[in-house]
Amino acid sequence: MTLNAKDRELLAILSENAREQTATIARKLGLSRTTVQAKIERLERDGVITGYGVRLSDEYEGGMVKAHVLITIAPKTLSRITTELHAIAEVRALHSVSGTFDLIAIVAAASIAELDHLIDRIGAIEGVERTLSSIILSTRISR
Repeated sequence: MTLNAKDRELLAILSENAREQTATIARKLGLSRTTVQAKIERLERDGVITGYGVRLSDEYEGGMVKAHVLITIAPKTLSRITTELHAIAEVRALHSVSGTFDLIAIVAAASIAELDHLIDRIGAIEGVERTLSSIILSTRISR
């Protein structure tokens, strides 16, 4: 689907606050409320917007220990390993990547000890050949 500049601006506003009132969004975009509502409905219908989520507060997130876990897997195990990682609630995101590693998992735990246990748990999954972890010290940009 081709998006115009107003569609991209609308998506940026919704990414910042998906609960923003339609009238407020309309003022920011210089469009009518009904036009904005129609754009949102079209973006949902066309599958550009597939859902809305919760953004956790900095205070809550600040108490979590987050890390990137780079994962090398055995051939033909991607589907099963993805399923197993999906079942682990502490895995916030999983990306397939090019390069030395096959996957990058973004994980969050309540403590260093729990993070250590989580990384061991990921490493113990059958087909995971190697992991390399980096603890996230701070987030400079999050959109």
